[in-house]
Amino acid sequence: MQNWQPSASIQALKQRAEIIKKIRHFFEQRNVLEVETPLLASAGVTDLHLENLTCQFYGPGFHQGIELYLQTSPEYAMKRLIAAGSGCIYQICKAFRNDESGRYHNPEFTMLEWYRMGFNHFDLIDETEQLLDLIINCGRCERLSYQQAFLQFTKIDPLNTSVKALQTFLAAHNQTDIAAQLDNETDLLQWIFADFVEPKIGQTVPCFIYHFPKAQASLAKINQQDIRVAERFEVYFKGIELANGFHELTNAAEQQKRFEQDNQQRIRHGKEAKPIDQNLLAALEAGLPDCAGIALGIDRLTMLALNHSEINQSLSFDLQRC
Repeated sequence: MQNWQPSASIQALKQRAEIIKKIRHFFEQRNVLEVETPLLASAGVTDLHLENLTCQFYGPGFHQGIELYLQTSPEYAMKRLIAAGSGCIYQICKAFRNDESGRYHNPEFTMLEWYRMGFNHFDLIDETEQLLDLIINCGRCERLSYQQAFLQFTKIDPLNTSVKALQTFLAAHNQTDIAAQLDNETDLLQWIFADFVEPKIGQTVPCFIYHFPKAQASLAKINQQDIRVAERFEVYFKGIELANGFHELTNAAEQQKRFEQDNQQRIRHGKEAKPIDQNLLAALEAGLPDCAGIALGIDRLTMLALNHSEINQSLSFDLQRC
């Protein structure tokens, strides 16, 4: 039995350690505080496309047991710290997502997340580009709006389309079965973007896609110049989604409304509604400073930096060896 051995080579793990060391130095130079927050929480995420791993705790005060959620990212707890006055912060931690395992996924993974006070999404794009250049020596990155990318690769304007037009596009590309299964604009746009846009962007240098449709960004502010879009961005490189960033929504009532809409979507798709994180809403109500935040996958970044073909080559022990 060879599964006792690590997934990654010892040399790769040494290189990974150097990458993390560089990241910490990057933020130290910018006076960004490193923090730690709990991996367990009383609430999960309402996002339709994310699933928490859960566990049960039995102990003093909880003799009947309490269900706890392993966090898909440290976002909610970090925002609570910011509302309490922490200022700019970052964290390198484990995160967990159910139903995700494969070439680019492991259900337990390492995430870098950081928040910058007074930044908007474009300021954070600039800083993320600097970090990527430090780690993977990529130089200047490409930048396209979601609308520009869609038009370039599909000839569809995603901000001025219809369910019928999107279904017709899929049918014309031999995906009639998918067209029949997806009956709303958001799901259709996400499918087409993943299948027809993502594989074509960021092949030579990383590509930032910004201003996603507002229905695809429940944690971001709506853009005041174009209320059809939210101030969210993602980074893609060599077919890999590397990071997801927001000019953060700070309005508690609006955030609760969006969480409730998420749960309605989950129910429509046959999934259970998730408890809404009341601690986060209370923090927003107390006052979250204007800020921008981003979550970046360390394992994927390491994979790209070391030219690995699979994420397990960047992990000490993947799911098959844990």
